[in-house]
Amino acid sequence: MSRLFVAIGCCALLFSLLPGAPAPVAAGQESKEQSIKIRWFGQSFFQIESAEKRQIAIDPHAIPAFGRQSTTAEFILVSHPHDDHALLDMVEKEKREDKFKEGDILRGVIESKPGKQEWKVIDEKRGNIRVRTVATYHDTTNGMQRGKNSIWIIEMNGLVICHLGDLGHELSPEQVKAVGKIDVLMVPVGGIYTINGEQAQNVMKQLKPRLYALPMHYGILGYDELAGPEEFLDGIKKEDIKKMPETNELVIPVTLKLDEPKIVILNWKKEEPKKEEPKKPEPKKPEKK
Repeated sequence: MSRLFVAIGCCALLFSLLPGAPAPVAAGQESKEQSIKIRWFGQSFFQIESAEKRQIAIDPHAIPAFGRQSTTAEFILVSHPHDDHALLDMVEKEKREDKFKEGDILRGVIESKPGKQEWKVIDEKRGNIRVRTVATYHDTTNGMQRGKNSIWIIEMNGLVICHLGDLGHELSPEQVKAVGKIDVLMVPVGGIYTINGEQAQNVMKQLKPRLYALPMHYGILGYDELAGPEEFLDGIKKEDIKKMPETNELVIPVTLKLDEPKIVILNWKKEEPKKEEPKKPEPKKPEKK
């Protein structure tokens, strides 16, 4: 009988060494489903957090109407050198005592000299995160009005996220091909300085995000320089719009599948839980004499 147990044990060991065999999991250590987190801080300012808790910040700003929020990141992506997209002071290293090195600031557009912009082609990997750029313009006149812009494509945990920066035009077939297949799209919709809501719908149709589209760079109460998201939402089926007014955070399981992509309207900050006011003691009834 003991020989039989030894033989069974040897077979099990051999099976575990076969390519593709599932790795053993210790009792009580079953893995939870991995997710990435996307947090919006108004305008085009996002933080993306991978399943391993690695953080990226994109296009930081300090617009007063959004509360001058700050966040942490391992490195920063900047779509173009305008103040409402490149205010690096609003981002700190995850270990606050550390400082950003120049290599931690990735700029899709650089100014080689005052008034002269150039695209910087970026395609690099940082561990299991890949970031790359696609060159576009900030307007419909090949940059004559507002200069150049870069689209950022971020790949992490098997998902592809596309941040359009201050895109000022619909995309060419070559640009659509360069972006490739994406899961999440961050798209400006407020018009005036970028594409408007109708154009943003067209860009969304061009890029076909598999899971979500997150409108950005639009006006809010107290910041009406830009149009709101209404034009972008016009004609979209209600069941395809997911409004999240109490949070600025979207959690996306890396294995998520949807029948149709959803448009997600985030708040630009996470609402603090309301504190319950202590109940006032009821007044004592006077004793009967």
